[in-house]
Amino acid sequence: MTVCPLPRLLASATPGIPFEATYTLHWRPALRRRANVDGLVRTDIHQRAAETAARWDAADLPAAQDALNAALGAPHEGNRYYQILAAQVVLRLSPESRERLAQRTADTERVRRLQFLKAHLYDHPGLVVLDRLENHPERLPDEEAATLQRLARMIKACDQWWYPLLEQWEQLGDGFNDTGKQQLAMLALLNAVTTLNDGTPPAQANAS
Repeated sequence: MTVCPLPRLLASATPGIPFEATYTLHWRPALRRRANVDGLVRTDIHQRAAETAARWDAADLPAAQDALNAALGAPHEGNRYYQILAAQVVLRLSPESRERLAQRTADTERVRRLQFLKAHLYDHPGLVVLDRLENHPERLPDEEAATLQRLARMIKACDQWWYPLLEQWEQLGDGFNDTGKQQLAMLALLNAVTTLNDGTPPAQANAS
């Protein structure tokens, strides 16, 4: 029997957060002799485990461990120096990896919530006011309601007009080395869009 004295790292599908693997291996030496067969056994098993571990996210550690044990227990070609009788792996995450995973999960959830709010709240100015009323039941001043609606319209206008416009300007400006010419190109593009919009700047048209 061979037991790894220290955990060995296995890259997961989550960048920067590896598994720590501890192996318990039962094997039988072959007739052909060589030194340090136990080290060879650990190395070969670790390489086989790495292929499976790389397909699993660090957050799904129990399922990753089951998949690894299933893979290591499947029949495979023998080695001329040993024969595996049984292999078991236990996975864990280091305290640093658990902290990093928790932070990454919180960041991902925050981005998901912001995307949800943008799609279902801030693209509709009236809902911004209703959200404010729900969280603060006291009477909402008319000035604050107007400010919230104006902010929501500005966010929507930037997404629909200015962000695509700036992307086009960046591509257009790549053709000029002079900063002044790049600014003239921006003005030319803005004037062209204004002309297409019957002489009204895009942000004003969207906010009206």
